[in-house]
Amino acid sequence: MAYMTQKGYDKLVAELQHLESVERAAASAAIAEARDKGDLSENAEYDAAKEHQAKLEGKIAQLKHTIFEAKIIDPRTVDSSVVQILATVGLKNVKNNMQMKYTIVSETEANLREGKISVATPIAQGLLGKKVGDVASIKVPQGMIELEVTSISYED
Repeated sequence: MAYMTQKGYDKLVAELQHLESVERAAASAAIAEARDKGDLSENAEYDAAKEHQAKLEGKIAQLKHTIFEAKIIDPRTVDSSVVQILATVGLKNVKNNMQMKYTIVSETEANLREGKISVATPIAQGLLGKKVGDVASIKVPQGMIELEVTSISYED
């Protein structure tokens, strides 16, 4: 099950519609064009077009599955005293006092540049259920880090 916001869900639906209506037609046209060029047994363009179509169909199937399994969460109905999915969490590294802020989202909505981390990451897993003032000891590839929860908020 993929927990996500309405905005994230709408984004996936729009991507699926684009892939089905635009990209699928383009892939079929590329195959037809390559087929018209003659002998298929030695036609690298045809093979590449077929491979692209197979990848496209795989992505469409994956998106359909994610959309089917999606559970939309309204941030206004979540207990804001503890860290849960969709929480924006203010953190302080206990060792060096570095401040950071992350929003915990579904795997499909994760984007580190936007400060959105997947609920499946070690940091998110270590923060789930924590309250303001709690310190989480989290194992990351570089070793153990201790992060203090300084704030929790939920935004639309």
